[in-house]
Amino acid sequence: MTQRQEQFRAGAIALFAAVGAACGGTEAPPGPAGTPALRGALFDTIVARTERREAFSPVKNERLGFDPIAAMHALRDDVVAADTEEALYYALARVSHARRDRHLDLFLVPGGLTLPNSAGLDVAGGPDGAAPGRAPVRIFPDYSDGAGEAEYFVGDAANGAEDLVGSRVVSVNGLPIAAWHDSATAFMRHSTRAALRWKLAEAMTLATAAFPPHLRSDSLRLVLEAADGRERRSILPFADDATLSWSGAGEPSYPSLSLALRTGTYDLLTPDDGRQFLVLIWRGFRESMVADVDRLIAFASERGLLDHALVMDVTRSRGGSLGAYAMQRLQPRPFRTTFGNLRISDVTLPFIEDKRDDFAARDINDGGVPETIDDGNWLMEWLEDDVMSALERGDAYSNNVPFKLAHAPRDSDGILEPAAVHFRGPFGVISGPSGGSHLDQFVSIVVDNGLGPVVGMPPGGYSNTWEWEEVLTFPGTGQPVVGFMWSIGHTIRPNGEIAEGNPADVDEWIPLAPENVTAYYEDMLARVLELMGVGAGS
Repeated sequence: MTQRQEQFRAGAIALFAAVGAACGGTEAPPGPAGTPALRGALFDTIVARTERREAFSPVKNERLGFDPIAAMHALRDDVVAADTEEALYYALARVSHARRDRHLDLFLVPGGLTLPNSAGLDVAGGPDGAAPGRAPVRIFPDYSDGAGEAEYFVGDAANGAEDLVGSRVVSVNGLPIAAWHDSATAFMRHSTRAALRWKLAEAMTLATAAFPPHLRSDSLRLVLEAADGRERRSILPFADDATLSWSGAGEPSYPSLSLALRTGTYDLLTPDDGRQFLVLIWRGFRESMVADVDRLIAFASERGLLDHALVMDVTRSRGGSLGAYAMQRLQPRPFRTTFGNLRISDVTLPFIEDKRDDFAARDINDGGVPETIDDGNWLMEWLEDDVMSALERGDAYSNNVPFKLAHAPRDSDGILEPAAVHFRGPFGVISGPSGGSHLDQFVSIVVDNGLGPVVGMPPGGYSNTWEWEEVLTFPGTGQPVVGFMWSIGHTIRPNGEIAEGNPADVDEWIPLAPENVTAYYEDMLARVLELMGVGAGS
């Protein structure tokens, strides 16, 4: 049984016990969408649990200018009025996304709400919804305004649509772009405005059920404005992604460099003219990262590359775990790692019990990605001593410890030394808002410790320690509705600030725009090399 299934099982058991005690029994199961009274009780249950469990980020709430609980309360009438399964799903999606946390989503669950179209949605305990079709264009936000305006443009194209590259988006499926942006925002998970725009741009071109039917069409219908001001209507059919052949504009591209090594974690590029720097196009901190980093160090050692300057392009990186392991090998300086904690609540004990089961099975991981490098001993010691003591005292949060106890014990100051063999030259990063989570932690380690310059745009601005997931049922019944998530711990940046909604600033802001899309990566590489003292990169 997977960790998610274990948590859903544990949450459902606890929920059934609670509603049984409160109601003195159960009623006959209602229809799938319940009744107005049941939907109101379900909403109140969600908000009460959120108030008890959520590790809110005050810095994020201040930056975005909102109160998450108030934002949820404003949607109560919509949930009560949602009298079909589809309407209720999207009403609950708005409630979840009102917290503005990229990590938190809904899940379809066995016996719960069903949708006519579940393309692109997660399904607990079974196969996810079908992969959504994709239109033959990639849309990017125009970040040149720097103020979060709803401006988008075609940045890449495939299968004969290449003449659309550079055109600005005027309308989407019949809605003016500003209206589409505002309507779609309610259904898009996000923790910062910049990352919201990136994810909306991605989703705009997908036939995804993340958006309700009134925001979708059987094809992508755009009105575009060319550079000369002329408007053009385009109807772009959705296709299997594997059938699309992209021009490559707007994606990481370094024409003067060649591929030297490729793994699941990165592409290693070297200059064709023999200059002494390397570029890593980084894809994420996933299952094979430790082995892939070891392979990189061996490769660089054999070829005398460890004194070269190293630039990491993380603009298309996913999250994961164990980034500090990479940092100890990719640059030459000691650094303070990220820290983390847990909010103490009604799910603290079942969370610890889940981790005990994982530890006994030697399966301490986050979605299949290893969380620790010591088989979880440090993590379990902290959970069973410090966190249990905080639970017994009724504390609001646990103590802060090095993140997930992956690289250092609980009493450590979090300072990590470089590995015995590591890159010894200057280090720099090219960053963007596409990804986050552990990527946000990695970039914050670079910035907060002054390990090297970062150019481009900050990462997506979302990070926590763990989430809790469980099946929601209509109170007083055994009728499942959806799976719901809570963020139950803070990530603490090396500078002591909460990471959620608070990405590390870049040293030089270089925004993506229609005017620079074809040369964007070459420009950023040239600038980061200059800041590293290596010289122009193009």
